[in-house]
Amino acid sequence: MAKKIILAESAPKPVGCYSQAVEIDGFVFVSGVLPLDPVTGTVAGGDIKTQTEKVIENLDAILKAAKCEPEDVVKTTVFMTNLADFADMQEVYSQYFKEKFPARSTVQVVALPRGVMVEIEAVVRK
Repeated sequence: MAKKIILAESAPKPVGCYSQAVEIDGFVFVSGVLPLDPVTGTVAGGDIKTQTEKVIENLDAILKAAKCEPEDVVKTTVFMTNLADFADMQEVYSQYFKEKFPARSTVQVVALPRGVMVEIEAVVRK
């Protein structure tokens, strides 16, 4: 099966040489999703909760474009610039992923693109 490129019009466009998501062999691999407004490209909010909400909103748009649901997500990786914000990120994250949670890794990084505080990537099984 050839890989299929997923592009959600209601999520931020890629700003480099990558795809929002790629589907192959029943899996969808979602690139790191940033808290950017899809129309203006500006960073949403200045706090971790607002940024996590925007990331989840953008992730959901990509999942819908791939004809997937949150329940189909099998693994996420959350990149944060400050793990002291983990509880606030978790509060928002847990409103989106409610049951049969995906596996998850959360790592602190020195910096993220555009100075954002959080980025989430996902692996999805259709």
